[in-house]
Formats: sequence, C-alpha cells, structure tokens
Amino acid sequence: MKPGKTYMLRLINAALNDELFFSIANHSVTIVDVDAVYVKPFDTETLLITPGQTTNVLLKTKPYFPNATFFMTARPYATGQGTFDNSTVAAILEYESPKTIHSSQLSLKNLPLFKPTLPPLNDTAFAANFTSKLRSLASAQFPAKVPQKVDMRFFFTVGLGTNPCPKNQTCQGPNGTKFAASVNNVSFSLPTTALLQAHFFGKSNGVYIPDFPITPIFPFNYTGNPPNNTMVSTGTRLVVLPFNTSVELIMQDTSILGVESHPLHLHGYNFFVVGQGFGNFDPNKDPAKFNLVDPVERNTVGVPSGGWAAIRFQADNPGQFTY
Repeated sequence: MKPGKTYMLRLINAALNDELFFSIANHSVTIVDVDAVYVKPFDTETLLITPGQTTNVLLKTKPYFPNATFFMTARPYATGQGTFDNSTVAAILEYESPKTIHSSQLSLKNLPLFKPTLPPLNDTAFAANFTSKLRSLASAQFPAKVPQKVDMRFFFTVGLGTNPCPKNQTCQGPNGTKFAASVNNVSFSLPTTALLQAHFFGKSNGVYIPDFPITPIFPFNYTGNPPNNTMVSTGTRLVVLPFNTSVELIMQDTSILGVESHPLHLHGYNFFVVGQGFGNFDPNKDPAKFNLVDPVERNTVGVPSGGWAAIRFQADNPGQFTY
C-alpha cells in the first residue's frame, strides 16, 4: 500500500461456524458499512464478524514509509463447550517502497514485522461492546425505517439439543446421541420437495406443516440450569406471515449443552436489531430499552452467548424464507 492514502477493505466472513476477530497491527480502521448498509462511522483496532456477515472499513495508511511490515490477523471467537480451533490466520500489509529505495534492496527477512493483539478466544465483553457501537445512519438520505407498530410477536429459543443416533453411525452427543441445532425445540428436517413448489401446487400435505411454535414449547430458565431432557423434535414446520406484517422476533440463547453465540441470517430481508442483552429476556422491562431510532440494519446477527437479540422487520417480500 502507499503511505498517506485511504483504502476500503471489504471483509466477508466465509467461515462455516466461526465468528472471527480481525485486526491490523499498528493500524485502526473506520467501520462504515455492515451487510451493505451504511452505519454511523466509528474507529476500532479490532472488529468482530460472524459467518455470513460483511463489513466495509476504511484504512488510512500512515503518512510516511515505516520501513516495516504488519500482520493482518483473524482468530475465532467461541463460547461453547468443547474444543475449538483457536489458530490464527494471517496476511501481510506492506508499504510501497520509496522511489529512492530500489525494491531489490528490501526484503521481508530484514524488515520488522508487527503483530496485533487479538481478544481472547471467549471475550464476550468485547463482542458485546463492539456490536453496541453499530448504529444506522438514520439520516434524511438514508432513513432507518424501523417498524414502530408490531403486528406479530415471536419468541424463539435457539441452541443445541440431541437426537437419537442413526443406525450404523457413531455419534458424539451425550450418551451416544446426535447433536442437533433447534429453534423452540424443533430441529429442521429438509424436505424432498421444495417448499415453494409444494405451496404453489397445493401439495403441502406431507411436505410441511404450518404449525411452528411461536413461543417455546417447554418454558424453563433458559440461561440457568438446563433441563434434564435435551432431546428435540424434528420436522418441516413453518410460520405463515400475512403480506406486509410487521414482525418483532426475540431470539433467546439457551444453556442446553452450554451457552453459545449463535449467528442467525434471514433470507430475503434486512432487519433492525432493536435490542440485545444477557440473561433471560424480560418482556416487562427490556422492550422499554429498545432502540427504535437508529438501530443497526443488517441481514445476519449474532445472538449473544447466554443472552438474547430482538429484531424487527416488515414482511413485504412474498415467498418462502428461512433463517
């Protein structure tokens, strides 16, 4: 890179399951965009990006040739139980050589190499502080069209559970069971017929059932002691939304098999993250603290480890969508 210039870096987390910390040694970046939507700019030395999320940042290079190279590194943020890959991936940022120095005189072997300090693997405090800084521009040119009136409210628990281990397989879950992700104790079963095809041809019977529970089937202390029964049901169960419905969805992490941050994506829509917190969501107190003025707008959100996230969106894009 050239000194004294401003560069835009487009970051995409293409990992399957890892949220990632990212930093450039001896440099800060300005966050200007997440998930293709402008945000109020702010500077940071380290950012967090979950699978499927995108972040655009501005990097202002130093106004002089530092005669050094700088690591750009990324490492997972993980909070669940078990063993996680805590290795670090790295690339090198190098300044263009001054015209007075021939490139043949420079070598990476003799240039000082600076390394950034990334947060610890399970630094939930950093994750919460970083996400709290993300706000929509909410300007006349780029308004934040947050639904102020809510037609339908949903409360979804998200986390891990277990299923019986299929025959002739070895499973790593408790007592030889199979790990299964679930929402409101339902683990999605992939149909053999496309959902839209089944709907438009009137052949939904046997393909899906529009009876997905809009609140947990078995309420419990979601971030306290988990229930003894960790088994979840399986099925292709849907929620049907009337066109142009304004929706508020609370997503609550659970302690079943350990609390963990869960990145969730909504296909076909952007949504506003109007609130986040730790512990169990309190419907009597937490809504009063929702940000309905300039909440960040995006299509993927990380539900905090041992906490909850509240989103709002307008269901104005007909078709089958999933998260």
